[in-house]
Amino acid sequence: MSVSSLPPAIFLMGPTASGKTDIAIALREHLPIDIISVDSAQVYRQMDIGSAKPDRETLKQHPHRLIDIRDPVEAYSAGDFLKDAKVQMAEITATGRIPLLVGGTMLYFKVLFEGLADLPPANQVIRDELQGRAEKSGWPSLHEELKLIDPTVAARLHPNHSQRIQRALEVYLITGSPLSELLSLSKGTGIEDEYQVTQLALISNNRSLLHERIAQRFHLMMEQGFESEVKALYQRGDLAATSTAMRSAGYRQLWDYCDGLLSIEEAIEKGIIASRQLAKRQITWLRNWPNAREILVDNGESYHSCINICNQSLKILREPPIL
Repeated sequence: MSVSSLPPAIFLMGPTASGKTDIAIALREHLPIDIISVDSAQVYRQMDIGSAKPDRETLKQHPHRLIDIRDPVEAYSAGDFLKDAKVQMAEITATGRIPLLVGGTMLYFKVLFEGLADLPPANQVIRDELQGRAEKSGWPSLHEELKLIDPTVAARLHPNHSQRIQRALEVYLITGSPLSELLSLSKGTGIEDEYQVTQLALISNNRSLLHERIAQRFHLMMEQGFESEVKALYQRGDLAATSTAMRSAGYRQLWDYCDGLLSIEEAIEKGIIASRQLAKRQITWLRNWPNAREILVDNGESYHSCINICNQSLKILREPPIL
C-alpha cells in the first residue's frame, strides 16, 4: 500500500501546560476527528484535577477515548496503551473519521508509532529490591549503575526518572541483556506502516514563560481541590507512593505531604518543580522527534491565542496528501 493511500491520523504533542487539550477541541470544530488521550495519568479514574483531565461537561461535548479506563491500583504500561490505542484508532477510521491523539506522554507516542519489542513482564520482587536500594542511596546512584549496563538508555534518562531507570535495570536483571539491545531487535506492531501520520509538536521558545504557566496551573489545581483529591486516594489504603499512578508529577509530592514528609507549601513547591522538569524532558524529546512539525505556542513574550495555534495546525494538516 502506498503512503498516500493510508488512512490519516494526527499526533498533537506538547509539554505540560502548553494548551494541548484546547487545541484538540478547537481542531474538532473544523475537522472530522475523534480524540484519543495520550496521557499516563488520565487513564486513571479519581485522578481528575492533578492530571488536568477535561471536565465532565467538556468530555460530554468532546469525548476523549482512553480516559478513566483504569483504577489507580492497576498498573498501565506503554504496551497496554499500544494495544488500546490501536483498537480505538481502527474504530474511528472505520467510521470515516480521523483519530487525533493528544497528550504529553512521549513514550506512548513513540511506542504507538514504532511498536514495542517483546519485553519481560514486571517482576515485583526485583522492583521492590531496586526501590529499596533507591531509598537508601537515591535514584541518581542507580542511574550511574545503568550507565555501566546500558549507556544508550541511561543517556536518555534524567537521574531522577525513577520509573524508567527501575524498568531498565529490571529488564537487565531478568534477561541479562540491555534494554536498548532488546528494543533494537524488534519494532513490534506500531502504526508507522498503517497510517499516514501528521505529527504536530507544540513548542515554547520562552522557558520562563512556560515555567510561569506551569506554576499558575498548579496553583489553580490546588484551588480546585487537588489536595482533597490526593487525600481521598491516600485514604483508600490500597495505594502507595510506589504505585504507578502515584508517580505522576504533583501526585507524588502531595502524597508525601499526606505521609507527613512535606508541608503543604513544600509539596506545592516540589510539585511545580517536578512539573517543570517534566516539561523540559518533553521539549527535549520533541525537538529530537523525527518528522514532527513544530508549532510555536508563544512569540517570546506571551502565548499565542488558541485560535492562532489552531490556524497554524490547520494550515499544516490541510497540506496534501493528508487532508
